[in-house]
Amino acid sequence: MRVKKGMTAHRRHHKILKLAKGYRGARHRQFKKANESVMKAGFYAYRDRKNKKRDFRRLWIIRINAAARSYGLTYSRLIAGLTKAGVAVDRKLLAILAVSDSAAFAKFVELAKEQWDKQNA
Repeated sequence: MRVKKGMTAHRRHHKILKLAKGYRGARHRQFKKANESVMKAGFYAYRDRKNKKRDFRRLWIIRINAAARSYGLTYSRLIAGLTKAGVAVDRKLLAILAVSDSAAFAKFVELAKEQWDKQNA
């Protein structure tokens, strides 16, 4: 007795078309086009979950650098000074402080400046 795939294929097609809901034109109506779009969307989603981490780190560094320069210090010197001082604070937190709490950020800058000056004196 042969096995027919009607039920299985219909279920699979339905699943893909459900994922393609909201796509324009044939991409949400025709299985073949919908399948291509859903697969491509999955690749993009996977790739960009990785890229998001990269993008946010770049944004944090830009914000920290801008804030540090307003206090007369570059980003690299700030990070080097904080590392020498043994301050284990991540860039995300530094960026939040730079934007929202400039007084706390200024203390980190002073600490880094002291270490930088001590090292290069």
